[in-house]
Amino acid sequence: MSRQNSRDTAPEVAVRRLLYATGLRYRVNVPVPGMPRRTIDIVFPKAKIAVFLDGCFWHGCPEHATQPKANAEWWRAKLDKNIARDQETTEHLREAGWMVLRYWEHEVPAAVAEDVRSTILRQRSGK
Repeated sequence: MSRQNSRDTAPEVAVRRLLYATGLRYRVNVPVPGMPRRTIDIVFPKAKIAVFLDGCFWHGCPEHATQPKANAEWWRAKLDKNIARDQETTEHLREAGWMVLRYWEHEVPAAVAEDVRSTILRQRSGK
């Protein structure tokens, strides 16, 4: 598990490049306020928008998640904790006034970037 990248994954980098190309500026891997050891993948601080790009295996994608056969009980508990932690983080940020956008790693980066961009433009225009 320690060899798995937790930041700068291929989907994150692809989405960030597309966002940057449209003129949007953001911060990356920002700690979640008030929640130690948790970070937001892409942050637009002024707009208070947090973007997460979740891995299908680690975060329990309904389409692509798999269940390891070896040590299955331990893995099920581990992955369930990840899902619960994601929900807790989302709720915490929303209660603090943030808009939380979550995407799966298998989603097309161009579609994700366009959705983020349009959300930010709507937020800025006050609609």
